[in-house]
Amino acid sequence: MARGKLRIHLGAAPGVGKTYAMLSEAHRRVGRGTDCVVGFVEHHGRPRTEVMLHGLEQVPRRELEYRGGVFPEMDLDAVLARRPQVALVDELAHTNVPGSRNAKRWQDVEELLAAGIDVVSTVNIQHLESLGDVVESITGVRQQETVPDEVVRRADQVELVDMTPEALRRRMAHGNIYQPDKVDAALSNYFRPGNLTALRELALLWVADRVDAHLTQYRSEHRVSAIWGSRERIVVGLTGGPEGRTLIRRGARLAEKGAGGEVLAVYIARSDGLTSASPKELALQRTLVEDLGGTFHHVVGDDIPAALLAFARGANATQIVLGSSRRKTWQYVFGPGVGATVARESGPDLDVHIVTHDEVAKGRGLPVARGARLGRSRRVWGWIAGVAGPPLLAVLLNTVDLGLANDMLLFLALTVAAALLGGLLPALASAAVGSLLLNYFYTPPLHRWTIADPKNIVAIVIFVAVGVAVASVVDLAARRTHQAARLRAESEILAFLAGNVLRGETGLEDLLERVRETFGMESAALLERAGDVDPWTCAGRVGRGRPVERPDQADVDIPVGDHMALALTGRVLPAEDRRVLAAFAAQAAVVLDRRRLQEEADRARTLAEGNRIRTALLAAVSHDLRTPLAGIKAAVTSLRSEDVEWSEEDRAELLEGIEEGADRLDHLVGNLLDMSRLQTGTVTPLIREIDLDEVVPMALGGVPEGSAGLDVPETLPMVAVDPGLLERAVANLVENAVKYSPPGAPVLVAASALADRVEVRVVDRGPGVPDDAKERIFEPFQRHGDAPRGAGVGLGLAVARGFAEAMGGTLNAEDTPGGGLTMVLTLRAAGTRPELHPAAEPERQAS
Repeated sequence: MARGKLRIHLGAAPGVGKTYAMLSEAHRRVGRGTDCVVGFVEHHGRPRTEVMLHGLEQVPRRELEYRGGVFPEMDLDAVLARRPQVALVDELAHTNVPGSRNAKRWQDVEELLAAGIDVVSTVNIQHLESLGDVVESITGVRQQETVPDEVVRRADQVELVDMTPEALRRRMAHGNIYQPDKVDAALSNYFRPGNLTALRELALLWVADRVDAHLTQYRSEHRVSAIWGSRERIVVGLTGGPEGRTLIRRGARLAEKGAGGEVLAVYIARSDGLTSASPKELALQRTLVEDLGGTFHHVVGDDIPAALLAFARGANATQIVLGSSRRKTWQYVFGPGVGATVARESGPDLDVHIVTHDEVAKGRGLPVARGARLGRSRRVWGWIAGVAGPPLLAVLLNTVDLGLANDMLLFLALTVAAALLGGLLPALASAAVGSLLLNYFYTPPLHRWTIADPKNIVAIVIFVAVGVAVASVVDLAARRTHQAARLRAESEILAFLAGNVLRGETGLEDLLERVRETFGMESAALLERAGDVDPWTCAGRVGRGRPVERPDQADVDIPVGDHMALALTGRVLPAEDRRVLAAFAAQAAVVLDRRRLQEEADRARTLAEGNRIRTALLAAVSHDLRTPLAGIKAAVTSLRSEDVEWSEEDRAELLEGIEEGADRLDHLVGNLLDMSRLQTGTVTPLIREIDLDEVVPMALGGVPEGSAGLDVPETLPMVAVDPGLLERAVANLVENAVKYSPPGAPVLVAASALADRVEVRVVDRGPGVPDDAKERIFEPFQRHGDAPRGAGVGLGLAVARGFAEAMGGTLNAEDTPGGGLTMVLTLRAAGTRPELHPAAEPERQAS
């Protein structure tokens, strides 16, 4: 039985129209005569989606009891018994109610496909298993219902149902997605513009990657070697030379000019491993490519032009960027060069750019390694075999007549042995001594330093040449082995340094201790001085060796710039160790600079905090103190007036107003004194864990009754705040919101948890504030528009923001859906947020 085909409608978020698109597809198929049934479709109370179910055959659902409730699920057995051509199964990532045959709905779909039934389904990008952590970091909501990526990737068709965030929020505000009582909460939490934009990007990139994979598979299956310029792919050919960074940047600029441009840097190494490339330079170029958003590839191939073209065609590249040749003019007699060969053989569908650079025609060659890298004992035995071996062999051969050919082979074997043991020089000595002995003892005329037969001259010359060649190969192999081992050790050390740089974990003392242990030194110190004639000071030191006050007192010193040096004591290191040691020294300087910059940033942060608190203090003095003082003065003036005869009720009301104003002043003065002490650094906010419902209701005491509503769930996590500062901040926000809310539209103070933070939202239905003024309203003494003096938007908001930031929180302004302004106060949660119930529906989680 042929397996059914799976078609998935993929969306970025609930409400983009996946189910609607699936039902529209079903109506088109029914109109063509296809046997299509609805296995399970959930319309979530959306009228337009519900209307689309009319005219489609629906398989009755199966009802299951769970924890005292009855839940409908797809009746898998009924759909299999009905055996339609196409079945519609909504919400692929849905978790079935316990008691169902399968735990997940995608497993039900797998059974339908195995039975030969085509399935059309829907899924949101946030339900893909591999994107769970990414979605949580964006939205603050951990999706409990997921589907393995492989299930979606195996689908025969994946259709993206796309909608802009603005259009989706309009649909939400019009009530086309959720019930009206859930709209404000959804728009303020999951359906924020930033969340929707990020989810949309995830969906578009995922579908684009799948399309790219299908294109690659199609080209491979159909053996398409021609370049299909679906998007610009720039292959940058690297040689490991310093010009590579110029080529990478040039390739990145070319990629930026095309839609979806991509940079692929490739280094082609010979199969024997011999290369003139600098590992350090290649590492720098790899980092540069990745920083520019490209990828680095290492390819093995002896024919560099062919390997480069094969890689470019395999990657479906459209352009190749190469550097002008570094070869000198006379070197062109050996061939046209890589650039010219690639340009000639690239064909009409692959453009080749030859980029000039500073290294043109300066030549290139293999680095020369000086000195043998064999052990001392091996070199001693090699010299013994090369110098003493030939005379001993001649003594033995004088007792036996084996013939000139065999004698030469034995001397050659001895030369090879000397090469294997001691390298090039012992082998050359063996070849020289052996050739002399062969000439004296075994080539006519015997016992004379002349050779009568020219053929013997050729044999001896070949003998010497073979000995030298073998010795050279052995010596080269020994040097390469030593270089490989050393480079491996250096790469491990440099990888350690790079990891510490990326993580920012290494302290100066830890780094110096690593230097001391790596090179087996007694002590390590980082010295610095302010100027050329100033004394040296020690910035950090580890170890038990003698103290070093100047670099020239150390056994090894590595300068870092003009006024800093790394000093080591214990032993003198070889020159070849200074390369890695220089990397350590540079990193030590970076760590020291980073520590000092951090200290300066902390001091600057303290000063900025003082300025912010001073600004809040001025705002409070100018506004919050003036209002109660004016009320108290007016009441006292009225009571002292002799022109009016006040009744007892009026007198009591005026005295009550004076008392309320005095209480408010007392409260404000206490907060302002705390703020002034914060400014001088004599006190810090008293941060403690507290429930919001213990603080926020107290902040509503200063507004008229019925002008503000409160929605603070008891299940919210505790917050780490200063209760007094939080109360004053919320009170300022509520007073400001009530002032500008129209009659009959009370202000809403709501709180919710998002990941590791808690938000307090003060929502009003007033005139709102334009985007360009949303930051200015937090500045002191600001009024918006033509508001009368003393009643402008933002008076007191500077105080609220200063208090919020002093507690480690934030305060920002957003538009209220449907009109108005929402103040969002974000606080740090004291604990982790409550885990969502595993059986919760995805769209309920989103809301």
